[in-house]
Amino acid sequence: MLDNLKSLFKSYTGQEADNVVELNSSGSNRRYFRMTGGDGTSIVGVIGLNLKENQAFCGIARHFLDKGIKVPRVLAVSEDGMTYIQEDLGDKVLYNMVSQGRESGEYSSYERAMLRHTMEMLPKLQFKGAEGLDYNICFPEPAFNGRMVMFDLNYFKYCFLKATGLEFDEVRLQDDFEALKEDLLCDNSNTFMYRDFQARNVIFKDGEPYFIDFQGGRRGPIYYDVASFIWQARSRYPEDLKNELVETYLRALKSYVPDIDENVFREKLRLFVLFRTLQVLGAYGFRGYFEKKPHFIASVPFAIDNLRRMMRAPFSRYPYLSEVLTQLTTMQQFYVNAEDRRLHVKIYSFAYKKGIPTDTSGNGGGYVFDCRSVNNPGKYEYYRQFTGMDQEVIKFLEDDGEIITFLDHVYALVDSHVKRFIERKFTNLQVCFGCTGGQHRSVYCAEHLAAHLVSRFDIRVTVVHREQNIEKSF
Repeated sequence: MLDNLKSLFKSYTGQEADNVVELNSSGSNRRYFRMTGGDGTSIVGVIGLNLKENQAFCGIARHFLDKGIKVPRVLAVSEDGMTYIQEDLGDKVLYNMVSQGRESGEYSSYERAMLRHTMEMLPKLQFKGAEGLDYNICFPEPAFNGRMVMFDLNYFKYCFLKATGLEFDEVRLQDDFEALKEDLLCDNSNTFMYRDFQARNVIFKDGEPYFIDFQGGRRGPIYYDVASFIWQARSRYPEDLKNELVETYLRALKSYVPDIDENVFREKLRLFVLFRTLQVLGAYGFRGYFEKKPHFIASVPFAIDNLRRMMRAPFSRYPYLSEVLTQLTTMQQFYVNAEDRRLHVKIYSFAYKKGIPTDTSGNGGGYVFDCRSVNNPGKYEYYRQFTGMDQEVIKFLEDDGEIITFLDHVYALVDSHVKRFIERKFTNLQVCFGCTGGQHRSVYCAEHLAAHLVSRFDIRVTVVHREQNIEKSF
């Protein structure tokens, strides 16, 4: 096969390939080679194991180029169709270009700009890419359909769920799978579904995103690709960045669907985030548990974390599936590696008359903020029955306004501390808010700082309202 690639290189360039280096193919069964000639010409050669898959890539690539979509040009194909050479787009893979943000939990403005630019291009690929495309060349199916949905759901059930040892009722689970399938298939638009749209499949060249590995694409709903990219498990985008990317996509989408109902879009997107996460866990289970590839096993806790966030608001239409997934996300084995190495910020509310909370991590340091300068609702009889978690107190404090200014200063200090601790790979930070009784102002501040940090950083946050005897994780 490699000889075939060398022959293609020579016939296309008129020279021998002086250097052939195999490239990392991640989870793909295809093999990629960078081939260079004596004059510096560089081309990527591909050895595929499936003829129809190769034909799908080459056919879709030619069609996309005709539509002005940035993909690699296929330069030559062997007679048997099992090897081909394509344009070398370089090494600026988006996944690697945003590695600092992924590792630190804080994405820079430059990284965010690249991610937004990529999302801006997605509607063009989905809508322009679908124009005149012969879906019969798609592999393995021309369209997203019920059979493919059930393949992926069963992939999750048999390759992942059963491998965890979690007991479940297969009949009840199947009932919810059928309901989910029905909901996923209610949108039958003529758009191209990339199916594996993620940062690893985007290469930047001359400041523009180019798309690769779309051979599994087919006709299908637009929500799938948005879910695939933004909720890609290993990327660990913070919540505010996820929202930013969804907003970016929606703005670009209006060029093709001017009257899009954004609320309906978000509701449908949530279903596809669920479905895509289950599909990915099935793939991780197969590649990790059965093929024994450690990279995929290491990725499991990140996908479980996506599920964990979703299960904060269970899917009422799929009650048993929600029950099973909630149990799955509480299994101790899925907290290892994904969260334990992240910075843990512990936030206390307390009453000064009972002393400042002790640092149980053993590291010392952190912040203690005195909330007693803020107007106190506790001096009014009506508010003494409530805490800073109740709407009555929240409205009082926010209408007064002092606490908003107070917290703005707190956010600036704590954000800079968290960034540095993440960069230095520290594991613990404690922040305490004190007031007179540990009931109103300090509780409000602890809750709001926790929500703020969770929206900005990929960290663990625990809140302890000491005087209320409440502890919870965000």
